[in-house]
Amino acid sequence: MIASWSSVISSVTPSVNALYAPESSYTTPANCSPAIGIFVIPVENPQDYEARSNIMWTATWALNTLVSRGKTEDWMVHMLGQAVGAYTDATHGMTLAAVSLPYYRYIKPYGVKKFARFAAEVWGISAEGRSEEQLADEGLSAMEGWMKEIGLVMNLRDLGAAEDMIEGIADATIILNGGYKVLDRDAVVQILKASM
Repeated sequence: MIASWSSVISSVTPSVNALYAPESSYTTPANCSPAIGIFVIPVENPQDYEARSNIMWTATWALNTLVSRGKTEDWMVHMLGQAVGAYTDATHGMTLAAVSLPYYRYIKPYGVKKFARFAAEVWGISAEGRSEEQLADEGLSAMEGWMKEIGLVMNLRDLGAAEDMIEGIADATIILNGGYKVLDRDAVVQILKASM
């Protein structure tokens, strides 16, 4: 069950990449928002064809790259996930689940407005009485709760990674431009340690 959900996460994260990119449109949160509620349904009822078909529709929109056209994208979380997969043989979706939140928390100070928008538009968290930083933090907490609810692996240890692998994983991580903060190797190590 977890492997199939991790595949869905792998398919939908291109929308999240576009959402967190410096220039994103309103198409992206419109693709992410329905997925939040839909993903929980088959966890409880795996035979629900309508929910599963809606997940595939959402994944299709995420992967057809339409939501990212004309925008810079942030694919760094995928580079982290691919390097982890090379060392653990875990599926790409599982590695994304394990590294996403530490990565997003690391880059949040550089794009706090976009993270606050994510919290309001995707998670429905009210901005009233909250600073952008608080709103962004609550959005990431909501994402974490949702990922746990659908049964995703939330740390690298559960994927078979050990502390002594971190240096090798960092060396295997390709550094990309395009996000709010271009990482260096030290930042990659810091994120991997936070992912343990």
